[in-house]
Amino acid sequence: MNNPGYYAVQRYDMQALQNSLMLMAEAVQGEKEDSLFYEYLISVAPTQEDKDIIASIRDDEIRHNLMFKQMYKMYTGQEVPDAAGEEFTKPASYEEGIQQALFGELRAVEKYREIRQGLPDRQNRDVVFNILTDELKHASKYNFLYTENRTRDIGSGSSKNRTPDDWIRYTEFLVEEALEDEKRGINSTHIYQEFILMGILVGQGYTPQQAYEIVENWEKTGESKLLQASKKMNNQ
Repeated sequence: MNNPGYYAVQRYDMQALQNSLMLMAEAVQGEKEDSLFYEYLISVAPTQEDKDIIASIRDDEIRHNLMFKQMYKMYTGQEVPDAAGEEFTKPASYEEGIQQALFGELRAVEKYREIRQGLPDRQNRDVVFNILTDELKHASKYNFLYTENRTRDIGSGSSKNRTPDDWIRYTEFLVEEALEDEKRGINSTHIYQEFILMGILVGQGYTPQQAYEIVENWEKTGESKLLQASKKMNNQ
C-alpha cells in the first residue's frame, strides 16, 4: 500500500503502544514497595474495619498487577523487567499514609488512562477501563478512612453508623459524575481537583449532591480561579 498517511498512522500507533507498555512496566515494577506499604498501613490501622478495607484494596492491586503483566507479555512476548533499587519509606503516621495512598490512587488513574489510550484493541482497553473504575472506588474508600480517622475521637455522629459499603454506595453519585466527565473529555487535573474537593465536603457533612453543586458553583461563579483555569486545560 503506497500511502504515506497510512504509514504515518501506523508509526503513531506503535509509538502510542510503546508508551503504554513503558507505563505498564512502571505500574507493576513497584510491587515490592507497594506490598511493604500495605503491610505498614494494615499494621497501624486503628480498627479491624480499617484493616479489612485496606486489605481489600491490596488484593485488587495484586489482581491489577497480574492483568498488566499478562497484557505486557501478550504484546511483547517478554516478562516485565525487574525494577532496581526499590525502597520503602515509612509514612510519618497512619493518617499521612492514608493521604499518600489517596493521592497515589488518583495519580494511577491518570497513568492508566494514558495506558488505555495507546492500546490497539478494544478488549484490553476495556480491561484497563475496569481497572480505572476500581482505582476511583479505592480513592473513595481512602477518603472514607481519612475522614473517619480525623473524626474518630469527635463524638458519635450519624456517619459512625455507616459501614464501608454504605459509604461506597453513598458516594457512588460522585464516582459516576467523575466517570462521565472522563467520557466527555474533561482533563484529568480538573476531575481530580473537583473529586477531592467534593470528598472533603462530604467528610464535613454535606451530601454528595450538595458537595457536587457547591464545587460546580465555585467554578461557575469564579470563586475558585484554579478550578476555572484547570477546566480550560487540554488533555495531554
